[in-house]
Amino acid sequence: MNKVKIYPMLARTFIIAAGVLALSCKTKDNPYDAAGTFEAVETIVSSEATGTLKAFAVEEGQILKPGQQIGYVDSVQLYLKKKQLQAQIRAVLARTPNVSKQLSALYAQLDHARNEQQRVARLLKSDAATQKQYDDATAQVAVIERQIEGQQSTLAVTKNSIGEDVLPLQVQIEQLNDQLNRCRIINPVSGTVLVKYAEPFEMATTGKPLYKIADLSTIILRTYVTGDQLPALKVDQSVKVFTDAANGKSTTGEGKIEWISDKAEFTPKTIQTKDERANLVYAVKIRMPNDGSLKIGMYGEVKF
Repeated sequence: MNKVKIYPMLARTFIIAAGVLALSCKTKDNPYDAAGTFEAVETIVSSEATGTLKAFAVEEGQILKPGQQIGYVDSVQLYLKKKQLQAQIRAVLARTPNVSKQLSALYAQLDHARNEQQRVARLLKSDAATQKQYDDATAQVAVIERQIEGQQSTLAVTKNSIGEDVLPLQVQIEQLNDQLNRCRIINPVSGTVLVKYAEPFEMATTGKPLYKIADLSTIILRTYVTGDQLPALKVDQSVKVFTDAANGKSTTGEGKIEWISDKAEFTPKTIQTKDERANLVYAVKIRMPNDGSLKIGMYGEVKF
């Protein structure tokens, strides 16, 4: 039983070793310095509200612009809550005192008292009134002035209190306005829709992915180089990139190195480098313009 299990394992090990040896021989004749696969910066757009997707006009392959509205989540309950808060604010503001009307009677009394004071002052000059009568008229003016000041203070406190009661309601309305805005599904970036995760009239929840988008006007080739190749590379350096064409030949394009990793990592199993015996390599990103022929996941080879 043990021998039956061991022999296939030895045979599999021999096949893998032979494959690696053949691949190493092929690499020696490889005219390219490195190879890798194309990728793009993918953005997953998620719902920012919970509710039914009343509209969702997105299809895979569709090109979207930033700021474009592509749908919305049901917002009826939020709108009704906003109307309720607005009604509460109107009810609270209705209790605001009318300062001018409430003080009008006191101002009328003050005018009468001042006129009386002036009349007594004239009589006093002609010895037709006593000093006590003038003092009483003056005191009456002072009393009414204090009443007006006290009433103004009371009305100001009442008015400020009403304003404080309205403030939290206004903040709640601002929160609802923000939630209502989040019900609108706005595309954040320019690009092509890669995957669609939802359909109209499905239930959306906060954080649920709706679609994935990526800008494919330029595309990135991620490749790996050895430490021996690294000194010859720099950011913004132009390189030649070769991809397979439909006729069995290669097409040549030009890209620019936009990033070079400052840390080494172990050689990925799916990546070939000029020297495959190296255990540590450095990741490199090469950005290329894309006319639509380059796809995510395609294989590309680089000549530095």
